[in-house]
Amino acid sequence: MLRKSLLPLLALALPAFAYEPITLPVIPSDPAIEKKVSETLSRMTLDEKIGQMTQIQLDILGENGPDGFRLVPAKLDTIFGVYKVGSILNAPYSYCLDAETWNVIIPQIQEASMKYMGIPCIYGLDQNHGTTYTNGGTLFPQNLNVAASFNTEIARRAAEITAYETRASDCPWTFSPTLDLARDPRWPRFWENYGEDPLVNALMGAAAVRGFQGDDPNHIDGNHIAVSVKHFMGYGVPFSGKDRTPAHISPSDLREKHFAPYLEAIKNGALTVMVNSSSINGTPVHADWTLLTKWLKNDLQWDGLIVTDWADINNLYTREKVARDKKDAIRIAINAGIDMAMEPYKVDYCTILRELVEEGSVSMERIDDAAARALRLKYRLGLFDHPNTTLKEHPDHASKKFRKEALESAVETMVLLKNENSLLPLSQGTRLLVTGPTANSMRSLNGGWSYTWQGHLTDSYAKDYNTILEALSATFGAANVSYVPTVSFNNEGHYEDETVSDFAPALKAAEKADVIVACIGENSYCETPGNLTDLHLSANQREMVKALAKTGKPILLVINEGRPRILADIEPLAQAVVDVIIPGNFGGDALALLLSGKRNFSAKLPFTYPREINSLVTYDYKVSEEVGKMEGVYDYDARVNVQWPFGYGKSYTTFSYSNLHVDKHQFGPSDMLTVTVDITNTGSVDGKEAVLLYSSDHVASVVPDNKRLRAFDKLALMPGETRAVRFTIPASDLAFVNAQGQWALEAGDFTLSVGPLSATVSCTESYTWTTPNI
Repeated sequence: MLRKSLLPLLALALPAFAYEPITLPVIPSDPAIEKKVSETLSRMTLDEKIGQMTQIQLDILGENGPDGFRLVPAKLDTIFGVYKVGSILNAPYSYCLDAETWNVIIPQIQEASMKYMGIPCIYGLDQNHGTTYTNGGTLFPQNLNVAASFNTEIARRAAEITAYETRASDCPWTFSPTLDLARDPRWPRFWENYGEDPLVNALMGAAAVRGFQGDDPNHIDGNHIAVSVKHFMGYGVPFSGKDRTPAHISPSDLREKHFAPYLEAIKNGALTVMVNSSSINGTPVHADWTLLTKWLKNDLQWDGLIVTDWADINNLYTREKVARDKKDAIRIAINAGIDMAMEPYKVDYCTILRELVEEGSVSMERIDDAAARALRLKYRLGLFDHPNTTLKEHPDHASKKFRKEALESAVETMVLLKNENSLLPLSQGTRLLVTGPTANSMRSLNGGWSYTWQGHLTDSYAKDYNTILEALSATFGAANVSYVPTVSFNNEGHYEDETVSDFAPALKAAEKADVIVACIGENSYCETPGNLTDLHLSANQREMVKALAKTGKPILLVINEGRPRILADIEPLAQAVVDVIIPGNFGGDALALLLSGKRNFSAKLPFTYPREINSLVTYDYKVSEEVGKMEGVYDYDARVNVQWPFGYGKSYTTFSYSNLHVDKHQFGPSDMLTVTVDITNTGSVDGKEAVLLYSSDHVASVVPDNKRLRAFDKLALMPGETRAVRFTIPASDLAFVNAQGQWALEAGDFTLSVGPLSATVSCTESYTWTTPNI
């Protein structure tokens, strides 16, 4: 059973009925570690303290030579001997290092850091869906896929294996998981998150934190790494849809929805947080004392570290225009609560920050606090005693068993959206025409953050894995599979650049095929290079599908994309549709297993798939978003129209829901509600079903959401098997943030629904409370 309250019921402002108060501090303090931090801090100079607040990229320390990247001793002497830098990040842009090479580079960095300061460096990498910056490491499905599984164990296990393999590369820190909420499909980082819902992001994110860090955040062993949950917060809903542009978020949504996943991650021990690059309601988050210091540090008594994103302090004056110059920007950011500056290009930050301290513009108290947080992180990771971890100590790195788990994860994260006339599964001997730009692309299967930032070299690094075409050929027989690209990605240009060939060869090949497998979607991209101006799937790909449909042969659309591209004009032409999202290196093999019927689909959409560009809604839209004809008035013609809703997904079997029962039909604010429902596999094959519990508030003092996901579970059932699912939720979960900034649970009726079943329950009394961090 998967549910946790997302309400931040803090001890400082708890009503008497609060069921699960947060114990402050959220991460228990370890006296032995605090003593070491204090003693180390007392011996440090101002320059050394500022150095602990500084992070630069790897390229500053070396150069590219004929044999690849190498460190330059003189640069190490400058960075660590003069500027006392405490952290390094990133990997070379143009190639991916293997674990053996990381085992050479990072120990050299640690040696220099210990030589000059006696303090270890902390290295950080964006290991966003596996060991993405280690050649040969295990790559899992992207987070959006993991969310589609509605199985938090996949999130936990993927993080655990990633941590193990990252330690094999001698790196103790990752900038992951991403918990921004994927609520705008135009946004190019949509696929990095666990979908649009706060609860799914919260529970998946918490599971990932535990997988990465283990169960004791104060003592992280050599098989685990520290996380940096990102990007705190509201990053996923830019008004323009473009990366790193301003967001406008209501105070209630900011508190109820966007903060919830970060709170849950921190409650589960997250040691560091990375900050949203842009602004919310006009205030850059890197300059927002309320969000950074009050909400995170003071109200939660959280002693972790806040790191900027890439050069984002500079953006306070270059882009956001809230600072006069770099010095002013550093003053604002550090005083707002930034502890470590990701200053990838220069180390002048160190000099400028020292000037600010000497002038009194930044207090020594603030410097000591930030430096202590960096030291605490390193002590918690055991870096002072064991600065390095080696490949030799991690013999399961890139093992067959890890790869098998990545394959199984991919199988459970692909969504069957349509299957008319039971076209799927495909029987052996079926003749297939495979076409489209994603059919023979490992780059599309993996997306961004794969070997390199943009994933642009994935086809060469992942050449030993199977593309969709290769996996289908292996499964159904090469003699039964023909391939005509028709539309191809041009990998030399922008990620959307396409080359279109004559459709005639594909149309001719279709004459001999029983089924056309049209593989459509996107090439890899990441961050700003993934911005787009049209959410529709490319005209080339849609025209390809329309031409193929004229052959009269059944079409299976295989969608491989990082965000839902609009395809309403071609969906009716297909008899079957599968959204593989971005499944990783084993995506081709997983799809072949599913299409052949050797495995069954069980994933559901963790986002709302739009039908039209002017209807970009999430499932929890306000009830007033959908208004049709009103009695005695005219037709307002405001209707929610989606291609596929959140939580939608089909299977080769069928499930029935029965015997929905709620233990209390009337409840008060202090009560717990227990909901049970029976699920039966009414089909003829084994299957897994994600069971989702929603609530709807009938009347509220602010316009209520259409519905909210309150809990989910997933169970495996054999044909004819029935099992009961039990959810227990506190009544306080049904509260919302009202117009006065208070949490409010109001008297009145609520509908609780599971599948096609629903029950009405009533709250008998109203209660409001205020948390200290709102």
